[in-house]
Amino acid sequence: MVQQVRTRSKPGTPSAPLNFLGLACAIGVSTIYFNQPLLVDMGRTYGAPAGEVMFVSGATQVGYALGLLLFVPLGDVLERRSLMMRMYGAVMVALLLVSAAPTLAWLIAGSVVLGMVASVTHIVLPIAPDLVRSRERGRAIGTVMMGLLLGILLARTFAGWVSKIPALFVHAPRLFPPGAFWVTDGWRYVFLIAAAANAAFLLLLGRRMPKLPPKQELSYGDAMRSLWTLWRTQPLLRESSIIGALVFASFSCFWTTLAFLLSSHYGLGAGVAGSFGLVGAAGAMVAPIGGRMADKRGTRWVLTAGMTTLGCSYALLWAGERAGMSFGLHIAVLLIGVILLDVGAQLTQVGNQTRIFGLVPSARSRLNTVYMTVYFAGAAGGSALSTVAWGRWRWDGVCAMALGLIALAGLRHAFGSRAPEPFNPESRAEHPIESVLEV
Repeated sequence: MVQQVRTRSKPGTPSAPLNFLGLACAIGVSTIYFNQPLLVDMGRTYGAPAGEVMFVSGATQVGYALGLLLFVPLGDVLERRSLMMRMYGAVMVALLLVSAAPTLAWLIAGSVVLGMVASVTHIVLPIAPDLVRSRERGRAIGTVMMGLLLGILLARTFAGWVSKIPALFVHAPRLFPPGAFWVTDGWRYVFLIAAAANAAFLLLLGRRMPKLPPKQELSYGDAMRSLWTLWRTQPLLRESSIIGALVFASFSCFWTTLAFLLSSHYGLGAGVAGSFGLVGAAGAMVAPIGGRMADKRGTRWVLTAGMTTLGCSYALLWAGERAGMSFGLHIAVLLIGVILLDVGAQLTQVGNQTRIFGLVPSARSRLNTVYMTVYFAGAAGGSALSTVAWGRWRWDGVCAMALGLIALAGLRHAFGSRAPEPFNPESRAEHPIESVLEV
């Protein structure tokens, strides 16, 4: 069936600061990464082996992919400020539920729900290119992506150190008498405090974010059906989605298993594992640079640089483990590897999203839905594959798995589209799919 889709006439584009959108992305996306440095502690709480508790991380990614598919298309259908407020409220409730999970099964189920509602991040992200001219699209996406990646990385640092709160109770028995607090597992505090932070952000969101009406008169059912049309008619979207999924799968291999590497080799806990996120946050600073380079030199150049950097990071991480280095030198190699890993992942993501947001301006939420659903399906797959690889071959298996995934992404990129990129998306003549969508 062919349906005419009319774009709303807009007297003016409502605006919100790009930095505020970056903060909104950081608040939303951080919730799905709190569990990664806490997996060892969660395993102790429930008496579960690594092979079981690692599924908490994968479950969150699966939930996120489902949320991207089911909720993010609403960004093209509903007024976005009220949608964001409802979803951030749901994130707060989900965080409370995860903090109170009585069993590992409940924790995994709660993590799926948390991942689903945390997809609000990708209702926020497509707003950024609406606020700037076409030739500045990469810069805008890079600015907001910097906030998103900082949320991902600093979430691990926050979680690692907040989980140490119960240790304060032990050292101050007069202030905190034993048995006075029902929460004895430090990891639960992470989700409780994050819920409070989301409540505070809701108040800020209501004050700072203007109303953002949808760009099209489109029902939710039609929006969902048009996802297949976008996938079928936009080869650059398919290419970017596959590359993004493979790259993020490799990225997840490292972060899913890092806590177990540090614990098994050096007896280091969640705090140290989380601190690697703080180091990796340095890589987030490359996002605006990557965006400007995408505007200037094209996204293929940025993608090539990103995947090359990722490959180098895993080669370094693998070599550092096999070289029999001293503790201090090995940690230094890990720190350098983390910075390179995050630089590479950020460049790849900025390049991919600069590409897809230039395809169909009135369908940016749905483009992002397709891309990010495939992207986080890759993350869930990477978490699952790294769990198997760690169980059988330890760090050698994890690094080999990650390098294989990066190589597949590189092959797809090498044989991908070299057509000129849509740097003038305001011209409807360049994008006939906006006038006629097969839904």
